[in-house]
Amino acid sequence: QVQLVESGGGLVQPGGSLRLSCAASGRFFRINNMGWYRQAPGKQRELVATITSGSSTNYADSVKGRFTISDNAKNTVYLQMNSLKPEDTAVYYCNGQILTSGNYYSDYWGQGTQVTVSS
Repeated sequence: QVQLVESGGGLVQPGGSLRLSCAASGRFFRINNMGWYRQAPGKQRELVATITSGSSTNYADSVKGRFTISDNAKNTVYLQMNSLKPEDTAVYYCNGQILTSGNYYSDYWGQGTQVTVSS
């Protein structure tokens, strides 16, 4: 069983920074891509950023220029969040498309980590 574990969330003032980490553990052959999603109360879960195994990245317009997604080429994905705004307050979830066996990838989700941006 593959597990994704997020860390790094917390309370930060507007304009501050946080760095989220997500580590995949368990038995798997390959991670095709990973991403960060977030969900605020009463709102839909939205894509924040993704990164492929080839290190191609994609960002939501709302975070472009402020957030950076990266990985360690093994099992961990990061989200560096700068110039944080109150609108960034949400639970952030890590997602991975991971090959464990056979020819198909499966989606895995972390438990989420709370990010609160407030004065």
